[in-house]
Amino acid sequence: MQTTERYTLADLENWAEIARDVNPPIRLGIFGDPVAHSLSPQMQNAALHACEINIQYARFHIRPNELRSALRLMRDLEFVGINLTVPHKIAGLTQIDLPDESARNCGAVNTVRLHDKKLLGSNTDAEGFSRAVRSEFSMDLRDLRVMILGAGGGTGRAIAWQCALESCERLVLVNRTLPKTSATVERLRHFFTEARVLGPVARIEAAPWDEAAIRAQLADIDLIVNATPLGMNPSDPAPIPARLLAPHHFVFECVYGAPKTALLRAAEEAGARGANGLSMLLHQGRLSFSTWFNREAPMEAMRSAIAL
Repeated sequence: MQTTERYTLADLENWAEIARDVNPPIRLGIFGDPVAHSLSPQMQNAALHACEINIQYARFHIRPNELRSALRLMRDLEFVGINLTVPHKIAGLTQIDLPDESARNCGAVNTVRLHDKKLLGSNTDAEGFSRAVRSEFSMDLRDLRVMILGAGGGTGRAIAWQCALESCERLVLVNRTLPKTSATVERLRHFFTEARVLGPVARIEAAPWDEAAIRAQLADIDLIVNATPLGMNPSDPAPIPARLLAPHHFVFECVYGAPKTALLRAAEEAGARGANGLSMLLHQGRLSFSTWFNREAPMEAMRSAIAL
């Protein structure tokens, strides 16, 4: 039978019994806490069906202190791979055997592939974000001045790296833990040594998470990215007040789902263009599929499954 269940570490420890009657067999999945909201199973199962690959993808509710054990079990259960989502992307980097260049550069892992009992890690969030911005706003990162809210998390780090790699016009990292963000700025500074006609503002800097500091930056920003979990719950406030937004801003909300988040409603109210995280989900998922199977992912089947 097809499954819509959420599994746990306890289930993985008794997997032969738990998954005995599941058909096609589960050989892919996503580890998260929370994970019930994830649309990755719909998207990846549609891709597997389109490609006639007789396995399926499921959700696993894995808590932070369970990640090491859960990943270790993957080696013995004939899994093809796993996606990691909040809060496991940064911790996952230390739990795998071999990170590739994308994971090392981003400091975070969202895609794990099993090969010869080894866990190989990569990051598809970074390139997935770049493709999503291009598809949503018809703009390339190299032409944009970008502010990332929540730059200390796994998604924020990946996006920051991609912005630097593509030499965006300007990059401002906002996080509640400023020393952590300042360290990321120093790591990326060499990407921003080329002079641009920006006036007196720095091409890359960290900013504290307070309204006055953010307001001071926004006149020199085109694209605002919410890489925080704010918005996952319908009652969550916007990460920045609506009064700070202007019609010239592009607002990219990494959170996906309905209804619109408070940030996207604020963007609409300000006359700014906004996009939610479904397009990023699609593009990073497409890259994950290619990582696991070394073939092109069926883009339209995946897109239809999440109604993008």
